[in-house]
Amino acid sequence: MEVITKPVSTSIDEMAEQVFTESIALLGGLRKLVEYRNLTWLPSLAEAAYVVVLRNEAMKSYAEIARELGITEQTVRKIATAREERVRAYLAGEVEKQDEHIAGGIAKLAYQKLKREERLGEEVRLAQREAEVLGIDWAVHVLARIKGLDFPVEKEQLTSRLGGLVIKGRQAEEILERLEYPIKTPAELLHRIREQL
Repeated sequence: MEVITKPVSTSIDEMAEQVFTESIALLGGLRKLVEYRNLTWLPSLAEAAYVVVLRNEAMKSYAEIARELGITEQTVRKIATAREERVRAYLAGEVEKQDEHIAGGIAKLAYQKLKREERLGEEVRLAQREAEVLGIDWAVHVLARIKGLDFPVEKEQLTSRLGGLVIKGRQAEEILERLEYPIKTPAELLHRIREQL
């Protein structure tokens, strides 16, 4: 049987970024994550956004996704099979303990919303003011550039990945000079950069 699929006009990276951004919006925005000290969710949300897009749009297997993202096949499976309704109930405070992959469920909810509204794959450009209000544009770019980097990291590793990036009008190299090293996790990196902004 021949399967005919609609050609994907937008790259996987752009779609994953859309799912990531929508995930943060579903959680109440980056400021809400900061208020609740949930910045550690950002790397997991980025990873989950890629898994959901690669699984649903690129039709990749769990093993292929695991190899491409440098994570375990078990992690990919947990993200892809997370039950969205249970995650929604957990986020609403209706359930205390949750066995589902939270970031996976959030990314799936965001993906479904974008599909339902026919926005996935569109070239969505946030106006500068909207991006500033959300406060996530720089974090998305930092996470994309450090993808696959093994932590903890030193300044030299980050400079090679983030060199040339402008974060809220400042050169990344300037910001990296002011951080304490080593940095143990992507969430810690985002937190330390945010403190410098």
